Amino acid sequence: MSILAKIAEIENEMARTQRNKATAHHLGLLKARLAKLRRELITPKGGSGGGTGEGFDVAKTGDARVGFIGFPSVGKSTLLSNLAGVYSEVAAYEFTTLTTVPGVIRYKGAKIQLLDLPGIIEGAKDGKGRGRQVIAVARTCNLILIVLDVLKPLVHKKLIEHELEGFGIRLNQQPPNIGFKKKDKGGINFTATCAQSELDAETVKTILAEYKIHNADITLRSDSTADDLIDVVEGNRVYIPCIFVLNKIDQISIEELDIIYKVPHCVPISAHHRWNFDDLLEKMWDYLKLVRIYTKPKGQLPDYTSPVVLPDGRTSVEDFCLKIHKNLIKELKYALVWGASVKHNPQKVGKDHVMEDEDVIQLVKK
Repeated sequence: MSILAKIAEIENEMARTQRNKATAHHLGLLKARLAKLRRELITPKGGSGGGTGEGFDVAKTGDARVGFIGFPSVGKSTLLSNLAGVYSEVAAYEFTTLTTVPGVIRYKGAKIQLLDLPGIIEGAKDGKGRGRQVIAVARTCNLILIVLDVLKPLVHKKLIEHELEGFGIRLNQQPPNIGFKKKDKGGINFTATCAQSELDAETVKTILAEYKIHNADITLRSDSTADDLIDVVEGNRVYIPCIFVLNKIDQISIEELDIIYKVPHCVPISAHHRWNFDDLLEKMWDYLKLVRIYTKPKGQLPDYTSPVVLPDGRTSVEDFCLKIHKNLIKELKYALVWGASVKHNPQKVGKDHVMEDEDVIQLVKK
């Protein structure tokens, strides 16, 4: 029986099974089996699997990477060409491949790479053709834009979300608050620090047994599901922010537009008329959580034209030095910082000091 047939069989059994406390145990086991089969689809045994594949590698450039995903003819290409045409300083297209079309825009001093990912839906879930490579590229994005036709958004939204979920991409989610540590002996040690509505010690043991794990410490720090536990055990999930871009708003009424504006993570636009691009870019900036650091050479004014852009969570002086050159940290004596992260301007700081957006830094070498 092929992997796809096995997946279909398990999905059918799950659909037939009633969800209640008595079946939680059985459903947990089925979910674990399903996750293992899906992993085999993405990374077949004996192969490198999720690699980018021949003729598909898109060189990662700039400070962040944004992937456009959607069905054909929803306006991804128009959106990409109009965004890159309007907001790039030059026509900064880098055609590194025929299958994924990249564009580059500059926004608030950051260089953002845009990728129009082709046909992620066609064949991706069957592991056929380019589906696997498209998924591999999608997993490297800092933000995913799911482009939907405003006239049929919900059907497409559900299908795409289901597709990406199946391949270990979690949209607008935080990693589960579950401690998981394998050990050599001592059996399964199960601890829950709060009430659990789905998982109990027996279900946890069943799921772990499916992965041939018989000795481990499991700590549930929030009300967790079987899917959460499987995600932690699999260990290959990526958590990516996502914006749903509802295109073709020129075809709907003002009243309908008001309703769309209330939907979380959504931005309505018209790619053809270039409507509401400012709103979209602002939301992209918020979701990317980029931090701009301006440099100040000794005795000169700060350079506000080309900031060094760092990802949120990696904004220490050491991270800043490594972004410029890996040897710079060895030569660093201390840094002078102006801005929101310091108590007085300038402040003398060491390599562990964490900077905030639009701080100014001057490095002093040994």
